[in-house]
Amino acid sequence: MTTSLAVEWAKYHIRVNAIAPGPFPTEGAWSRLMPSKQFEEHARDKHPMKRFGQHEELTNLAVFLISDMAEYINGECVVIDGGQWLRGAGEFNDLSMLPKPSGNKWNPLAQKNERILKCTLQCRLCSY
Repeated sequence: MTTSLAVEWAKYHIRVNAIAPGPFPTEGAWSRLMPSKQFEEHARDKHPMKRFGQHEELTNLAVFLISDMAEYINGECVVIDGGQWLRGAGEFNDLSMLPKPSGNKWNPLAQKNERILKCTLQCRLCSY
């Protein structure tokens, strides 16, 4: 969408760029993305820069992209993740190391899907 809009609106001197942030601690999302201190430390240790992004760095990039210093930059998606993308990963690759929660809230959904699958298979068998 960024590239398409950048081409379409360039004739009106409107530039369209996107920012693809890596891990930046935020109050709301961080507790969900990093459910434990151990997981947060592991993610930091695996990060190429051994740290997470600071909000000022993200702000500086946005200010630069809307400034006159970047008036010829159009249709770009700028990754700001300290090299994490280049490492070939994202912050969710290690979620499998978390223990499975007891009383999984998704279990009813899995049970419902299993019932639907069984019913579908039985209906198909009955039709033969």
